[in-house]
Amino acid sequence: MWRMDCRGVLPAICAACFIGMVLSQTTLSPAVTDTTFMENVTGLTVTPVVLSSTTPGCSAFNTSTCEPCAPGSQYDNNTLLCACCSDPGLCLFPGACLPCNTGFYQPLAGQQQCLPCSRGSYTNFTGSPLCHPCPAGSFNNNTGEDSCTSCSPGFFSSRQSATSCAPCALGHFCNSSGCPLCETCPGGSESLLTAARECTLCRPGMHKAPHQTMCQICGSGLYQIHWGQESCDVCPDNHYCPSPDVNPIQCPSDAFCPEGSLAPGYCMETFFRKAGETCELAPVTIALLVIGGGVALLFVILMVLRRRRDTDGELNMARAPLLRKERPQGRYYGIPCDGEPVYAGW
Repeated sequence: MWRMDCRGVLPAICAACFIGMVLSQTTLSPAVTDTTFMENVTGLTVTPVVLSSTTPGCSAFNTSTCEPCAPGSQYDNNTLLCACCSDPGLCLFPGACLPCNTGFYQPLAGQQQCLPCSRGSYTNFTGSPLCHPCPAGSFNNNTGEDSCTSCSPGFFSSRQSATSCAPCALGHFCNSSGCPLCETCPGGSESLLTAARECTLCRPGMHKAPHQTMCQICGSGLYQIHWGQESCDVCPDNHYCPSPDVNPIQCPSDAFCPEGSLAPGYCMETFFRKAGETCELAPVTIALLVIGGGVALLFVILMVLRRRRDTDGELNMARAPLLRKERPQGRYYGIPCDGEPVYAGW
């Protein structure tokens, strides 16, 4: 029995030599054979081979040259080139190992199976030692995948290894597949729903600056009659704007309408009248003021006179005891004037 060392020989040539040796030296027995088919590289017919290291076929190999399967591959237990090695995960040369399928990987050497790529990652070629993360704008929600799915229009994925895409928020849009981010609607437009693929123009009476997300109603004294505007206009002088979505209305001749007016301003009827840019008193108002002033003045005079009369009366009452004079003492018939009369007995 002789051995053959394949080191330094091309793997294909060496495999042909090994298979030829196995076919020429192996005695087949139906009781101990496995129906694993190997294609004879030299053009021989396909023959079942014995998968046991105790068979004469395995003893023909130099099993001291067994090597662990390289990263990205797994042990192939269906060929003598691996089955003749004593430990699983070793083959006579790395080319005899099975490369991992697409969607699977193996980062370590000498492994018996490949691992599926996790969700959010993929590998699109065989024999991969690692999986790649799904790029931004795509996702993968299954294991063992060989590709990632681009986000649909209206959805986005801003990070790698995403397992799903998120809808664009209000005021944002994405009009293509594979968006890593949604864009803000340009000035004068908005999106009123999530997952928007396009924006709609702001209606008349509304506006939106580029940095804003939603259209805004024009403020007091402003108007806008066009679609898709970024700002509103001030209601001009001598006009008024009762609604922001209509043209300014000419101010009436007897009213005031300064810039930014919502409604015309009138002077008080009957009592005032417009004079240029101001209001002045009407004649009837002047007459009423004169009459009212005269009545008020007369009322004040009467009140003053009454007050003075009441004051004089109070003073007289207060001074009366002080003005009363005392009678001088005198004697009448030897009796003081203020004395009691005395009966003399006449």
